[in-house]
Amino acid sequence: MAADVRDNPALSRFELDVNGATAVANYQLKGRVMTITHTEVPPQARHSGIASQLIAGALQVARARGLKIVPRCSFVKAYVDEYPEVRDLLA
Repeated sequence: MAADVRDNPALSRFELDVNGATAVANYQLKGRVMTITHTEVPPQARHSGIASQLIAGALQVARARGLKIVPRCSFVKAYVDEYPEVRDLLA
């Protein structure tokens, strides 16, 4: 998984620890579809590529589990637009 991204199903989010804080990507799971609703990176870690690492890891998990994704978060939408190799994950 990309850069130690972990799934925290109890909180319905992916997490990545950076600079003493945690970046998160919240999701909702219904059947085989994961809707990623929000990405948040702590101020001290912004503009360092952490959000991209977080989403790359989340999408790796989705692929490994055979899930499709719905990007409701604007950052995730932009990520999918930038990396066409993940577009097959779109629901």
